[in-house]
Amino acid sequence: MTKMTRIALAALAVMGATTAMAQSSVTLYGRINTTVERQKIGDVNNTKMENNASRWGIRGTEDLGGGLKAGFILESGFSSDTGAAASTFFGRQSELNLSGNFGMLRLGNFFPESYFASADYVSMHNHDTGTSSDALYQDPNWMGASAGGQGGAGGVGTGNKVAYRTPSMGGFWAEGSVSLHEKAASTNSKNGYDLAANYSQGPLHLGAGYSRWDGNWQASVRGLYTLGQLTFGGYYQRNDENLLGSRNNFRLSAMYTMGASEFHLNAGRANSWSELSNSAGTQYTLGYNYNLSKRTKVYGYYTRVNNGANSSYGSGVRGADFSSFALGVRHAF
Repeated sequence: MTKMTRIALAALAVMGATTAMAQSSVTLYGRINTTVERQKIGDVNNTKMENNASRWGIRGTEDLGGGLKAGFILESGFSSDTGAAASTFFGRQSELNLSGNFGMLRLGNFFPESYFASADYVSMHNHDTGTSSDALYQDPNWMGASAGGQGGAGGVGTGNKVAYRTPSMGGFWAEGSVSLHEKAASTNSKNGYDLAANYSQGPLHLGAGYSRWDGNWQASVRGLYTLGQLTFGGYYQRNDENLLGSRNNFRLSAMYTMGASEFHLNAGRANSWSELSNSAGTQYTLGYNYNLSKRTKVYGYYTRVNNGANSSYGSGVRGADFSSFALGVRHAF
């Protein structure tokens, strides 16, 4: 082997190592969450197997140098009880982002950060999924008033979004986004806007969110505090919808841990809409989780939603209450 050949091979090896370091780090992840439940809607009982927002996804990053990184997340939902795929394959999330010392720029399809800063953060027992999920929280930019079964204006959804997230500064960070409502020239529907702020320092966790679409808006504040084995807190939300008027929504939540066991209790109350009488709702959930490992837990809960004559939170039937006793398994990979 000539000296020149050895030099060329060494150069190719160095180039190959450099290319490998620049390649994206890609991770497959997901969660399978299934319950067997005894449900009651009004006076009708039923035994069902339920999917609790099972999903799988792929995420990755590439170091571009100088502190700049490119990243992506592709996430798809599926029904763990039937195996059916979601109607939109990457409907849960399809995001491309650039991050660095300046923060993060996000493009694509993803949930409003105001939701994670409030309702999701205090729903500790089952990650705000399934029949025990928060039936009372509503975001006009995402779910619309129809989430509470009241009708309403709907929303622009989670797609076509541009967001900017600040870097973390002493435990504080914020994000703002605009949902581009791509539409025909003959329509006058508006873009949607979402703002969120979070602060976390030691045992104290605070958050706030605001979203707006076509005159409909919601604002929320959240707080959680950890005191030894006990974590407790809640959120307050104010809604204003064009068709329904305004309402207040409150939720309190607590978790007590003892070894592998978690004991959960939360309760919420949504007052009647100002333009729709007897549309209030209450919800409470009592749950127990046992962690078999860091990735797998078994759990059980009882949840109940009480509706007014003109509300259908959780039940989908106006004036009907909903309840469920559930046993489930959740596994993350």
